[in-house]
Amino acid sequence: MWAARSEERLAFQRCRWCGTTMFHRLLCPVCASSDLHTEHSRGAGIVRRTTVVRRNTPAARNVSLIEMAEGFTVRGRVKGPFIAIHPGGRVRLTVAEDPVRGEPVFELCDDFYGPRD
Repeated sequence: MWAARSEERLAFQRCRWCGTTMFHRLLCPVCASSDLHTEHSRGAGIVRRTTVVRRNTPAARNVSLIEMAEGFTVRGRVKGPFIAIHPGGRVRLTVAEDPVRGEPVFELCDDFYGPRD
């Protein structure tokens, strides 16, 4: 419901009162309004934090906090070698919802803004 699987776009909310963007919230964290509307992200973001998780999984996996271009932060996985994933790295959404973990999957990219619409 939060992500459009067929189009691989990440859905987020924007508060109609103060304009704050957020991901998976019932109330705005700034003004506590429940008047939120859904928008779709372009999929571009920057890695803010990253870690490697080795528990409860047969292989190590990456878990990162991604700050999206629209201003909200989402937890997801970045594909690629662990050594290449670092804070400040530019990423682009590849899968809106991983079928196993249910979180977005990103890949490292060189072109942050991509083609213009």
